[in-house]
Amino acid sequence: MSVPVAGREQVAQIAVLAAHEDEMGNLIADVLEKVGAQGTITVEESRTLVYETEYVEGMEIDRGYLSPYFVTDQGKMVTEIDDPYILLTSEKISSISDVLPLLEQLNAVSRNIVIIAEDVEGEALATLVVNKLRGNLNVLAVKAPGFGERRKAILDDMAVLFGANVISTDIGRNLDSATLEDLGRCRRVIATKDDTAFVEGNGNPQDIEARIHQIRQQAEDTASDYDREKLEERAAKLSGGVAILKVGAATEIELREKRDRLEDALAATRAAMEEGIVPGGGTTLLRAAQATRAAIECSGDVLTGAEITFSAADAPLTLISDNAGYSGVVVLDAVRSGEGDYGFDAEKGEFGSMFDMGIVDPTKVVRSALENAASVAGMILTSESLITELNPPKLPAPYDD
Repeated sequence: MSVPVAGREQVAQIAVLAAHEDEMGNLIADVLEKVGAQGTITVEESRTLVYETEYVEGMEIDRGYLSPYFVTDQGKMVTEIDDPYILLTSEKISSISDVLPLLEQLNAVSRNIVIIAEDVEGEALATLVVNKLRGNLNVLAVKAPGFGERRKAILDDMAVLFGANVISTDIGRNLDSATLEDLGRCRRVIATKDDTAFVEGNGNPQDIEARIHQIRQQAEDTASDYDREKLEERAAKLSGGVAILKVGAATEIELREKRDRLEDALAATRAAMEEGIVPGGGTTLLRAAQATRAAIECSGDVLTGAEITFSAADAPLTLISDNAGYSGVVVLDAVRSGEGDYGFDAEKGEFGSMFDMGIVDPTKVVRSALENAASVAGMILTSESLITELNPPKLPAPYDD
């Protein structure tokens, strides 16, 4: 039943539905149209009361923080550092004495530093974590992306982007010889456990353009398709931009709520662009259960498990109807008698085509919800026990006139 998402209009429709707000949905559609589904988009807080968008040069790598202790936002498990100094090295850092002279120099000008190295381990990692927790340093350590010669080339790309020098024994430089002049800068760094985004590096624009031209020239000259693909990927990372969505609000609580809603809507819209959309309101799960009921051939325990799954697939439609003040069982029977995207609009109390009424869900969201629910249910069956509070808090008695 999944339909691919095509064009700005459909993307905006998904975004508006996910955000529950026209302005926010259209903003997401505009940004995704410009940077693409795989483009880097970061959400920040605005100093004004309105939404703002900004497009800057940036880069994203597929390596995240080396330790969860570097996280600055525990709720989202994300590290965000503003205006950091960036150390690039192709060496492994295992002893803190390797970077101590540099950290002492840095202490006079800033406490924000991002270290990108082959690896940071042992005593060095432990010391950085302790200093982060004590508030002496606002530090982030990330493994350099790629392997072997490609890793060195990517570090050179990053050096051009940030205006830094790569510290490497290949050019006769040890870490203890690094100075502040060797460090790069960028406006912001956002890291999760899987990837890190760098926003607006301080590198010279002419040097960046020359580097991109050089990489594209190498891509043209190479005979290997794999090498060409990797070179084009590097050029795209250097030339790619980062979109910044800024959220404004009158109060801190409203700002937090808007920001969370924007991030959720952005994730839902990207999911729709990846795998398409299906009819919403529980219709898709109901049709999937109907189709599987007709096709499945099983008995005994397997049939019992299948029937439990089919009942669960009917539940969202029933619950939506009950919550809206209608009889869930009656609505379920009515939708069951229809076909395809025929479903129920609980807001208006009307039956009809869900696609025509604009009630849709990203395919990936529906699929993931079902898979994750099955995983949790399977775990409960395997363990045969659940844990709950011994004395759960009692709800206040309902107020009665």
